[in-house]
Amino acid sequence: MMDRGERSRILELDGLSMVFGGLRAIDDATMHIRKGEIAALIGPNGAGKTTIFNCITGVYKPTSGDVRISRDGGRPERINGLKPNVINRKGLARTFQNIRLFSNMSVLENVMI
Repeated sequence: MMDRGERSRILELDGLSMVFGGLRAIDDATMHIRKGEIAALIGPNGAGKTTIFNCITGVYKPTSGDVRISRDGGRPERINGLKPNVINRKGLARTFQNIRLFSNMSVLENVMI
C-alpha cells in the first residue's frame, strides 16, 4: 500500500540508467517529485541532465530503470518507451532552450513558437 508521500508524487525516476555504446550517460538515477514542489536538475556540462530529460519525455528509451508519472493522485504509470506525443497527451511536456528569438515577433509569439 502506498503512503501519503508516495501518492503525492507526480514524477518518479527509479534506478534510471542510459548507456550509449560504452558511455554510461546516466547511472542509477533516482528522483521523486511531489505535487507542488519546485525541483531543479543541476550539474556540469556532460553530467547527463539533458539525457535525463530525454528519457523522461520519450526521446530516449532508458537502458534500465523506470520513469513513472501520476495524474490527479492516481496510481503511478510507467511511461518508459512511449513516444513523446503519447507522453505529452498524458500531461507531461517539455520546452527547449532557444536563444535565437524572432526579433520581428512579440514576446508572446516567441513563447508560443
